[in-house]
Amino acid sequence: MGWDILSQFSIQDYFQHLASKGIKLKESDTAFIEFGKQFTGMSDYMVSISIEITLKVQREFDGSYYIALLEGFKENNITTKKKAYAYVNYLELELTV
Repeated sequence: MGWDILSQFSIQDYFQHLASKGIKLKESDTAFIEFGKQFTGMSDYMVSISIEITLKVQREFDGSYYIALLEGFKENNITTKKKAYAYVNYLELELTV
């Protein structure tokens, strides 16, 4: 298993990383991200993974998708990037059946 760069980032660091890649979140999005973190009690690492997956799947920040991911991660005790992506793949398979 490889080293995951997200594990070293705070949420603010991750926002800066996204901005350096040309992805700029609105202030309302960043406030909602912080709300989601507080609401679910998830770590900065899992919040960053939720943002990453949300942006990849939705092609923009979608607050309801982000919150659903965080809640799913919490309910299923998901604490790694590998497990998070496996969970999302599982959900996508369930939706296509």
